[in-house]
Amino acid sequence: MDYTIYEFSLGTALVLMLFFASYFLAAKTPDKPIFANYVRSRRIMGVALMALSANYSVHLFLGVRFYRPGVAILMNLSTYFLSYWLFSSALTALLDRTYLTRQRFMRHIIYWLAFTALSAVILELMPKGAWQYAGLFAMALWLLAYGIHLARRLIMTYRRAVRLFDDTHSEHIAAYIQWMSVLTWWAVIYGISCGLLTFLPDRYVFLWIISSIPFYIYLYWSYMNYLLFYEQVETILEKMAPEAIGGG
Repeated sequence: MDYTIYEFSLGTALVLMLFFASYFLAAKTPDKPIFANYVRSRRIMGVALMALSANYSVHLFLGVRFYRPGVAILMNLSTYFLSYWLFSSALTALLDRTYLTRQRFMRHIIYWLAFTALSAVILELMPKGAWQYAGLFAMALWLLAYGIHLARRLIMTYRRAVRLFDDTHSEHIAAYIQWMSVLTWWAVIYGISCGLLTFLPDRYVFLWIISSIPFYIYLYWSYMNYLLFYEQVETILEKMAPEAIGGG
């Protein structure tokens, strides 16, 4: 494995993610109540990027993948599980403002803590060998199933929004549908692949890291553009019953 390329790809991705996360968390928006849901979504996305940035930082500066592979696997599984929830809730909340409740948010945080604790037990307490590999494989399947579950909810919400917006004949809505379509499917495919690539051989890791950079750039660009016509989109959503988008 070429460590120079690996470190360069990690460093490049990390700088971009920290910049985007800082923007999502701190950038100003119009001082209007209607933008509250947008700000909430953007801040959740910022926290997700900060979590991934912390993961990348540990890999870059401590090299745990090479010296403590068990710790690296645990860290990746835990980070991806949390990021799945944060990414999906941020995007779903843009379409369904009733989706993200305190109870639902805390429930998924408990899921994350349980997943992390069980992964740690498998890595630290189970004897190395076939049983540990089987346990890690089971955790990877759990992560994959969780990602698919969240992706299904996001896609269903997006499709309901498309059906609703098809009747508006607005250029703003058409632009919104276009970028949301790309972002939704890209997030689903890339997010699920993160779980599958946790056990990727070292020599290919840099390719996966580099492939993430266009996604984060598009994510940032999408939130920037959406801000331009968010008020028009949100006004339409407010006129509809919550179940029209959220499906109850």
